[in-house]
Amino acid sequence: MTQASAFGRSLRQFLHLRDAPPSLITRSLRGVELAVTETRDDNPVPGISGSFAPEDAFVVSLKLHDYPDCELWENGKCVMKADVPAGATYLYDLKRDPRYVIDKPFHSLFFYLPRSALDGLTEQSGVPRVGQLACEIGVGHDDAVIRHIGASLQEGLRRPDETNQLFIDHMMLALTAHVAQAYGGLQSVTESIRGGLAPWQVKRACERLESDLRGKLSLAKIAAEFDLSVSHFSRAFRVSTGLPPHQWLLRQRVNTAKQLMGVRGLSLSEVAISAGFANQSHFTRVFSSVVGTSPGMWRREGRDAPENET
Repeated sequence: MTQASAFGRSLRQFLHLRDAPPSLITRSLRGVELAVTETRDDNPVPGISGSFAPEDAFVVSLKLHDYPDCELWENGKCVMKADVPAGATYLYDLKRDPRYVIDKPFHSLFFYLPRSALDGLTEQSGVPRVGQLACEIGVGHDDAVIRHIGASLQEGLRRPDETNQLFIDHMMLALTAHVAQAYGGLQSVTESIRGGLAPWQVKRACERLESDLRGKLSLAKIAAEFDLSVSHFSRAFRVSTGLPPHQWLLRQRVNTAKQLMGVRGLSLSEVAISAGFANQSHFTRVFSSVVGTSPGMWRREGRDAPENET
């Protein structure tokens, strides 16, 4: 699921990394690429960082390692020095040529957020466009939402085979909406959608999700079948089912696995693959989290597998 995005290649040059770091990518807003990339170097090449190509885009960075006495540059000039603590969020405007001096180990998550994605979000929600984001050099934010999203996507980066596209789309859409609201003054976009999907839409959406238990379908593709925006479809689906699409799909995988475990002769690894899990380890982890017991124990107890049990 991970791949080296254009942003990942830019980060390699920017941070003088030996290889382009893997990224998780979504194109749910106007088909524009949004990406999250984890970068780490415990023995970096000393010197000032490279430059990003100037563009109307932003980088949101969640710091995972303290970086004291960081020398910050903007528009070709040294602006200040600041201590950068682990857990803080920083925003950078790529039109301003943000750079810094690399002279100690670093570890961060970087989210690439083009202006066109922000415009796509507001267009879909029928609200005014976001103006300038709060990208003040050297100013970190104590942002629990970014930390939560970052931790979830970090797991996805480390377990790419277990990460479905619906999850990436959902988390990056949530990140975009949060950044627009917290740092761009956008009013909550959830107020415009009060109702759920029509019954026939729920039925068809669930059938589409169930037909691809591996989770390769994107939110954009499913939403387009109903002529809905991704954000509208995601919120309406959650209103109708009580779960966002990626979590509904996980529950459906578990239900399918329960049914398959009633078939004699099927090993747990065969059940795992048939139910859309990446492997038996992935199956065991998800099943145990949802059901409260391991697949092996559940099977040995000889439980029934009701169609809608979760």
